[in-house]
Amino acid sequence: MTSDNGQGRRLLEVCVDDAQGLATALAGGADRIELCSSLIIGGLTPPRSFMRHAAGLTRLPVYPLLRPRLGDFTYSAVEVAMIADDIDAARDAGLTGVVIGASRDDGTLDADALGRLVKAAAGLDLTLHRAFDLVPDPFAALETAIALGFRRILTSGCARTVSLGWDTIAELNRRAAGRIVIMPGGGVDPAMTTRFVRELGLTEVHASGGKARTASGRVAEFGFAPASGKRTDLEEVRRLKAALVQA
Repeated sequence: MTSDNGQGRRLLEVCVDDAQGLATALAGGADRIELCSSLIIGGLTPPRSFMRHAAGLTRLPVYPLLRPRLGDFTYSAVEVAMIADDIDAARDAGLTGVVIGASRDDGTLDADALGRLVKAAAGLDLTLHRAFDLVPDPFAALETAIALGFRRILTSGCARTVSLGWDTIAELNRRAAGRIVIMPGGGVDPAMTTRFVRELGLTEVHASGGKARTASGRVAEFGFAPASGKRTDLEEVRRLKAALVQA
């Protein structure tokens, strides 16, 4: 995999949860891929087969989201060990980095668990995922992330969407002062992408590039697919990329 220094160059990261979405994101101009399963619930750890497929398909940076279950990010020792095992799987597949996070019961970052995972991920690039958005003090959490050695923080600004979290994202970026990349994600569209670049000087954005889809017939009837969701859309990814480049 190509290395990804995460500094200076404008980068569009697209999250995908199936092979079709991966191919679409690449065709649309994604610069980096977050590899997941089950994006409808915020994303879970992708299968190892999907990691290997992505590694064989592209030389662009690919980072799997390592989230072993739905729900909160307060993990048991067993779950931390599972995430460490998935880090090994990402490394074995030849992927560039991993996306991880862990919380304590009070919502603060679990620096002990994260320290163990960071150590397990030695040699891989590190993104702190949106467990960050549940912290009670984002500016204290920013310093924790920097001290742990994360390259970037994926955040909606501790709000439901980036538009609602704009002020927090701006202040995080100011306080980061180049020590860590602040990457907005959560409701990012082309217009927001342009604003992030022009008004805040951000260089990385994260989006699904998805369009609404519906499931019908027996697949939905039997509960094998949700009645509604999103699928990676070629034109939406292209619009996001154009907004990033032209801002």
